[in-house]
Amino acid sequence: MGATPAFASSDSAVGYPSVDTAALAAQVQAQLELAPVVTAPATAQWTLDVDSVTAVKPAAPAKPVVVKAAATAKTSRSAVRVAVANNPAPPTVAGSVILQIAARYVGTPYLSGGNTPAGFDCSGFVQYVYAQVGISLPRTTTGDRYVGTVVSAADALPGDIIWTAGHVAIYAGDGMEIDSPRPGKTIQFRAIWQSSPLYIRVS
Repeated sequence: MGATPAFASSDSAVGYPSVDTAALAAQVQAQLELAPVVTAPATAQWTLDVDSVTAVKPAAPAKPVVVKAAATAKTSRSAVRVAVANNPAPPTVAGSVILQIAARYVGTPYLSGGNTPAGFDCSGFVQYVYAQVGISLPRTTTGDRYVGTVVSAADALPGDIIWTAGHVAIYAGDGMEIDSPRPGKTIQFRAIWQSSPLYIRVS
């Protein structure tokens, strides 16, 4: 068993030996004073033993080939951006998944019989939006009349269906709706124009 160091004491209150830091510091200082000093002249030069490197200018990337698409009857992206800018979504959109999905299609043209993002009629639009959340709706406005529970205008919530004979839309709150109106128009948010619509909640 080795001897107890001069700086250790066994009477520590917590059972650990105490350390005389002043004595340790003095020992380290003495060792540093005895260590050899390395100096270098101010004119010393340093070299690295590495292979030579030659920079090579990379070849210019090939220019991308742009193929212009043939003109189609679809609404252009710039036209959609203008439509969205001129028809901002109301604040109620943030609280309704149905409205968030519907708002993506602002600017999409009305297309008789249409039920895809290439073009929608009124019932095709409502059917498509609800299908994105797993709710299957009839393809016609007549069928939409009986899909859920009729609620009062005062109890209507954003995302409910607005129904009148021959037309269907989605309630956007605050007296607004989003729909695919008629030929020559695009999907838009607008004031509810129907005089006595039914509000239908589908769950």
